[in-house]
Amino acid sequence: MTYNHPEYLVQTDWLAEHLQDDDLRILDVTAMLTSSLVNRAREACFDTGHIPGAVFFDVPAGHGVLSEKAAKLPWTWPDKKAFEQTMSDYGIGADTDVVIVARTPRPGIDAGTMWCTRAWWTMHHFGVRCAILAGGVEKWESEGRAMETSETVITPAGDPFVGRKDYARGRADKTDVLKSIGDGDVCLIDTLSAKSFAGLEPGYGPRKGHIAEAISVPSRALINAETALFKSADELKTALSESLERGKVITYCGGAIAATMGAFALKLLGHDQVAVYDGSLMEWSMDETLPMEDPNAD
Repeated sequence: MTYNHPEYLVQTDWLAEHLQDDDLRILDVTAMLTSSLVNRAREACFDTGHIPGAVFFDVPAGHGVLSEKAAKLPWTWPDKKAFEQTMSDYGIGADTDVVIVARTPRPGIDAGTMWCTRAWWTMHHFGVRCAILAGGVEKWESEGRAMETSETVITPAGDPFVGRKDYARGRADKTDVLKSIGDGDVCLIDTLSAKSFAGLEPGYGPRKGHIAEAISVPSRALINAETALFKSADELKTALSESLERGKVITYCGGAIAATMGAFALKLLGHDQVAVYDGSLMEWSMDETLPMEDPNAD
């Protein structure tokens, strides 16, 4: 079995052949977050060597380039006008092809995959033609391909980018999640670790465990490495078998980043009725009226 949407991933050979394309933009979303959600990846990683033509696109930072600046939570989707302005500022128009890349500077902490899928998830639903570089910057570099340290000058797009009106179809809120509980047609997926799901790790807020009736599909079970090397279609189908049988899926994690890995994998398999709970446990666990289950509670 092959992916239903292989075009959502690109290989290093393809990127090398298209580096000089006028309608190509490469966005590097590498993360090295501090405890205060400041991203140190530009100086620590990007400035020391990046794929030629790439620009640093700070999605990971708290309230970064694809987040609502005034929101209480750090990675809340931007409104349509703000998103359109960001795309235009980065030279992305209606006819631009975007390749999202990242490296993983600290394995187990700053996985490049989840930041690539977070960027892809938002941009795809707003209507950007985008794909993720399989294997990330590490694969590109391991193949002996060119790297550069000079900063690419961004030319704003000539025509303003116009986002899709139905961009919010990829986003769920806590009302959507609450309605899904008890609805057999909706599958709620927790993409955090099995230990987190079982309440054996600190929570993303005052409560541990998982949202009531959620199933556990750890995001790391979907990849072979932390650099956007997703497992085969057959392996993904096995890991996501229960959710593929439902009409709709909502994924969540701690802050709606790793959740996009599960959602992206479902999209690869052609399951289009998928949304990511934007607030995730950062929001849900703060509200004592919202049901959670902690299997490890006394």
